[in-house]
Amino acid sequence: MSEREENVSLKLFVVLSKAAKSILDVAMKDMKKYGMSSSEFMVLEVLYTKGSIPLQQIGEKVLITSGSITYNIDKLERKGLLIRIPCQEDRRVTFAQLTKAGNDLFDEIFPKHTETIHDLLSSLDPEEKKLAIELLKKIGKGVNDSEAS
Repeated sequence: MSEREENVSLKLFVVLSKAAKSILDVAMKDMKKYGMSSSEFMVLEVLYTKGSIPLQQIGEKVLITSGSITYNIDKLERKGLLIRIPCQEDRRVTFAQLTKAGNDLFDEIFPKHTETIHDLLSSLDPEEKKLAIELLKKIGKGVNDSEAS
């Protein structure tokens, strides 16, 4: 690998990191304006889009540690936005599910949040967004593959 290739890789890393930080900063600010932490918002978003799922899987989907998941689930349950449902087939598994209040809240705020995210990415046209998705997935897969070896 040439020094030039390494420099381009470093430049890509810096640009990608700065872009991600910029997007995340605005997205987190948007989530907080609904009166909850970004972690709480992301847990509710997963349940809203995926339906009832095991607590263990929520952390994988929102990249939050298991301890933080429990803490956030407890807070959201106290707010009446979700409930825990024990699995009938496996007592070790507990599902989280939105309550009517949680679903109603997300019916109201999720379209606004989606619009904010859409506006953040409006500098790209739909084809560029599809290409960016493909390239970022390729980067993620490449990183995961190199970590596994």
